[in-house]
Amino acid sequence: MRTLLLLLIVLSSLAAWSQEAPKTYAEMLGFPKGKKVVILHIDDAGMSYDSNLGTIRALKEGVANSVSVMMPCGWVPGFVHFLKDNKEVDAGLHLTLTSEWAQYRWGPLAGKPMVRSLVDKEGALWPSVGDVVKNGTADHVEMEIRAQLDRARTMGFEPTHMDSHMGTLFATPAFLERYVKVGIEEQIPVMLPAGHNTLIKVDERLEGDALNSIRELGKKVWQAGLPVLDDLHNVSYGWIPKDAHKLSKAKLQKYKADKYSKALKEDIQPGLTMVIMHCTHPTEVFEHISGSGITREGDLLAMLDPGLRKTIETEGIILTTWREVMERRKALKE
Repeated sequence: MRTLLLLLIVLSSLAAWSQEAPKTYAEMLGFPKGKKVVILHIDDAGMSYDSNLGTIRALKEGVANSVSVMMPCGWVPGFVHFLKDNKEVDAGLHLTLTSEWAQYRWGPLAGKPMVRSLVDKEGALWPSVGDVVKNGTADHVEMEIRAQLDRARTMGFEPTHMDSHMGTLFATPAFLERYVKVGIEEQIPVMLPAGHNTLIKVDERLEGDALNSIRELGKKVWQAGLPVLDDLHNVSYGWIPKDAHKLSKAKLQKYKADKYSKALKEDIQPGLTMVIMHCTHPTEVFEHISGSGITREGDLLAMLDPGLRKTIETEGIILTTWREVMERRKALKE
């Protein structure tokens, strides 16, 4: 009996080993098996002069390698002019349906008469995701997505991808459906984590039907010829050290760089992961826009940190861009 039990244990172990884990989207795109493939992505370009300064430094001097632009905002022309002079930059649309700051606001590009459900009493986009969910219609959401894409193209800026400011487009199935619809029709990659989702399951409390639904949507996006993310890292905005305002720049840099290094070493799993950050170089004006200057400046300093660059090298992390993953996806169809 003991011999039989041992044999059964061995056979069951061999059967388990013989069943390969499902391929990650990174592997399907041709990246090596077991590798962490990362897009270091900056949100909120074009929001302010300070946002543009920080973003450009992080891209030019640091390890960040992708960005998306908030098309309804006032400093978009300055950033798009930068893109025209730096065509290698991987830049997409940070599709914007909220205007969250009290003293600095923006309205819809489709125009208030066309998308009234997206506009508050000040004529600006709603200040919160909850407001958009409560008042906005899917038809108006799609109109505004297309208006933001149209403005980019009018300015001579063809985006490499699209994502969602404050996650508003992921707030309802109807909004998400329109976001994906536009991406597929225009053949522009959309930020959609639909692989193993190791981090998203924890950060967004995704489980059961919700997790299965987004994975099924990921299959649809892949079959439509677009790349899909395996995971999304989206918690760095909340990395604020104790007594942050008392810290020197050097200590703030170390704090944030250590956080990113830990995430790359321990939290992020093999596959294609987008890491979201907000790199800002705050001037004296930024504090009148937002109280988030510390965490945003910390992101910028982290991207410039030699220690973070060394972590990427020693861990064998592959940095990629939306442009590259779309080129890889296209090559699979040929």
